[in-house]
Amino acid sequence: MPFSATGDAELESSRIMERFRSRYGQDIDLTLRSAYRDLLAKLGNPQDRLPPIIHVAGTNGKGSTCAFLRAILEAAGYRVHVYTSPHLTSFHERIRLAGQLISEAELSTILHECERLAEPGAVSYFEAATAAAFTAFARHPADFIILEVGLGGRLDATNVIKTSAVTAITRLSYDHRDYLGDTLTQIAHEKAGIMRPGVPCFSYPQPAPEAIAALELAAQQRGTALRLGGRDWSITPQPDGGFSFASPERSLQLPPLALPGSHQYWNAGLAIVASLALPLSIPDHAYQAAMHSVEWPARLQRLTSGQLPDLLQPGWQLWLDGGHNDSAGEALAQYLAGRSDPQPVHIVTAMLSSKHPQEFLGPLLPLAASVTTVSIAGEPLALSAAALAEQIATFSNHPPLPAASVPDAISSIQQRRAQPGLILICGSLYLAGQVLKDNKKPPQ
Repeated sequence: MPFSATGDAELESSRIMERFRSRYGQDIDLTLRSAYRDLLAKLGNPQDRLPPIIHVAGTNGKGSTCAFLRAILEAAGYRVHVYTSPHLTSFHERIRLAGQLISEAELSTILHECERLAEPGAVSYFEAATAAAFTAFARHPADFIILEVGLGGRLDATNVIKTSAVTAITRLSYDHRDYLGDTLTQIAHEKAGIMRPGVPCFSYPQPAPEAIAALELAAQQRGTALRLGGRDWSITPQPDGGFSFASPERSLQLPPLALPGSHQYWNAGLAIVASLALPLSIPDHAYQAAMHSVEWPARLQRLTSGQLPDLLQPGWQLWLDGGHNDSAGEALAQYLAGRSDPQPVHIVTAMLSSKHPQEFLGPLLPLAASVTTVSIAGEPLALSAAALAEQIATFSNHPPLPAASVPDAISSIQQRRAQPGLILICGSLYLAGQVLKDNKKPPQ
């Protein structure tokens, strides 16, 4: 995934990563070129010296599924390394070593090593990040690694590993069409590239038959079996907000999730069924504790403290979500439609020029009392607030209003509305990262 403009530019590690980005000249490259493999070889091929790996691909829910996996394994007492992308406020979020974010000292040291060994201008930002993560993981003991694909799967930089213990594929949807294809069949083919012979693969209950067919074919070709949610394992929401999980191996009764949204039941279920394929025994209480303790920012996250909530008048709510494609819009709409709270919903949104506003916002607009557009400061691919408003006006009954910033949007919504409501900031992980960073109160 590309660099987030919300990173800590003053840190040495961020300066090194920005040099990788600028020298290579593009954010995304799905080729697994020899220069990247040469760098790994010079680093001692750390990707071949790792603990058992849980490899996670998909379009929506990868980060949440990884968060559930980490919560489950750590609740059971295991040491877990985690690699995720993109980051929200700091690059260090991408690399977690046995429960702790990588330190700046270690990260900058490893990145200096990568920069020294890499062919100048031949290694991309994400390749350098992944090489650094593999190197850090190989130098620290752990019981498992949770490895999130950056983009696609077949040609993703994480897919240089020889094998894995388990693979998981989250919900498939349309995103990054320029790289992954225009059909769910093509997208599923790319995501299925993480499958390995004899390694169990588990999937979210894909809503599209063509995606399921493509995954089944890929599993057959790669010598593994696909275990599909809703068919081979299941979850059932309960009236108290908890849910039950059932598979041939295990049945569990679980409490309400710390992450809101009905789609998170299936992400949690995918993490559970994947963990059951590992060579270990996890007690029921670890699964129960994990459902309570899981954290994953900017996924239907309510902001209750910081500079932005301080702008709220009594009775108003502020929520944040990084969703930006069709299935994310559907998940958000399902959550909003299921609320018992009658407060009107006001959307504040920004999007990149490569995304499709109608696909994301289409499910949300019937539930919205207003739409306000902003841009993402420092992000060259972001649409301007005015340009995004113009696009939305072509398919919305609400005339969108541009605002200069998120604080301005929050203030103007409250000025225009007498009744307290719910403000949902959404449309981009880059926007979410900027909001989280800007929301931090300065030291007193």
